[in-house]
Amino acid sequence: MEAQKLSAQEIIQFIGNSEKKTRVKVTLSGMPSFKAAGFLAENGRPNFKALANKGIQVLGDFHTHYSLKIIIGDWQAVRPLLSGLTENKDYTLELEGRNSAVPLLDTREINARIEPGAIIRDQVTIGDSAVIMMGAIINIGAEIGEGTMIDMGAILGGRATVGKNSHIGAGAVLAGVIEPASAEPVRVGDNVLVGANAVVIEGVQVGSGSVVAAGAIVTQDVPENVVVAGVPARIIKEIDEKTQQKTALEDALRNL
Repeated sequence: MEAQKLSAQEIIQFIGNSEKKTRVKVTLSGMPSFKAAGFLAENGRPNFKALANKGIQVLGDFHTHYSLKIIIGDWQAVRPLLSGLTENKDYTLELEGRNSAVPLLDTREINARIEPGAIIRDQVTIGDSAVIMMGAIINIGAEIGEGTMIDMGAILGGRATVGKNSHIGAGAVLAGVIEPASAEPVRVGDNVLVGANAVVIEGVQVGSGSVVAAGAIVTQDVPENVVVAGVPARIIKEIDEKTQQKTALEDALRNL
């Protein structure tokens, strides 16, 4: 496996130095208070350039009082625009986090299949033809190799690394490590199957070709090409042809 690309200290600095934001989306049936908020131009119209400079995005017809309008931005910047208006009467508000330090990953250019409902934070690496299923949670600094599937509800903690063509089963947890900065992250090799609801404790490495049985709790490193099971997990056998047949991954599921 390759060395971790993003160190714990780099993640800590990224979070510590980031601007903490409370992103909101406001849908209005009336007119925002541009004047009260200081966003009214000399011609009496909204100063859209000033709004954009404050990171506020506005959508809709702001020349017609009764048309629906949408305002998106940080709550501190948007709040003055709602002066004199009543929530759930003149506008509705959708809140996205509170003082969030890490935005979600922009996945538009990623050559992978990412299903709705997956939560993937910024500074995550996703390889080609990987599959991220519904409800998966991928924390900052995690790395997912080519052709790997992260199944429904699985959790990859901060800096967790999974190699190529592996499968992290539904509800499985790869513990995250960001602090202390000296701690080692979870590393899972290539062609590994981690069964449903298994837990891999921080710092543990799972060797390539191995299988972690469903519900296992892995507290120690796992060598290559073995099957581990139990609480705590123990080696129960080496990989054989029968096991390979039962755990074979399907390439068709990774087609884009």
